[in-house]
Amino acid sequence: MTLTKHFTLEEFTRSSNAKARGIDNTVPDKLIPAIRNLCETVLEPLREQAKEPVEISSGYRCPELNRVVGGKNTSQHMKGEACDIWHADIQTLRKWFEMLMDGDFDQLIWEHNRKSGRCWIHVSCKVNREQNRHQVIYG
Repeated sequence: MTLTKHFTLEEFTRSSNAKARGIDNTVPDKLIPAIRNLCETVLEPLREQAKEPVEISSGYRCPELNRVVGGKNTSQHMKGEACDIWHADIQTLRKWFEMLMDGDFDQLIWEHNRKSGRCWIHVSCKVNREQNRHQVIYG
């Protein structure tokens, strides 16, 4: 299902962890508007400004998948309000972080796995955008 010009629902459900464990990570219909809002408010503007594809490394997580990956029980991933994005070039990722700071979002978190050295950006946007906290965290 196409959500916006550059993003599909399948990008939000894709998970190697879910696949390996046989977890059904299908998005409930009631959460699709939240994912579409995230795409329209955050991801499409980033994609247009960056002029290159934006890869979602973790999108929607059903409660079982969220537990498996060690997500918090309040994770916005389970509400369709959050995703993690990644780029192989750390400088590009840093530039994206700066671009996202100028937009509308709830949380913007620079995350880093000390073991692997891999970095990614967690970004969320509430359906009721008036409730967005514009919280920036360097994790």
